[in-house]
Amino acid sequence: MRNVLRRFALAVVLTPAAVGVATMIATPAQAAPAKASETALQNQINQLINTERTQRGCSALKVNAALTAAARGHSAWMAQTGKFSHTGRSNSNFVARSKAAGYTKPSAENIAWGYRSATQVVNGWMNSPGHRTNILNCKSKTVGVGVVFSANGAPYYTQDFGY
Repeated sequence: MRNVLRRFALAVVLTPAAVGVATMIATPAQAAPAKASETALQNQINQLINTERTQRGCSALKVNAALTAAARGHSAWMAQTGKFSHTGRSNSNFVARSKAAGYTKPSAENIAWGYRSATQVVNGWMNSPGHRTNILNCKSKTVGVGVVFSANGAPYYTQDFGY
């Protein structure tokens, strides 16, 4: 159980109070370009999430470049610092990071670390009630996934959703 808690943070749900926090936020440029292995994982996660959604009556999510940049930036920050949290650089939250990347209507965020395949991380999220709720929120229409490997090879995952 402790290992599960280390790999997951509680799912974040958008609240009106979450808007407008932190002004110094990691910009998309601060995340290095995705390596081929990171891009492959990001694409596989998007495909698996859309399979989960369409099997349960939700529309497939469209990949959004701004949300992807926000997600990659947060994953890069976690990989560089070793901090695993929805709270990022300068106490930013997913709403502030998404808006700084140019996306105006973020809805939720999932994070994970250490999983070695897209199937493993998606299964982990689907077995976690809060993360599953974010994935299966039919009101969300867009997604961005960021996977970044730390210096020791551990992958950090961020999945940002938008309305």
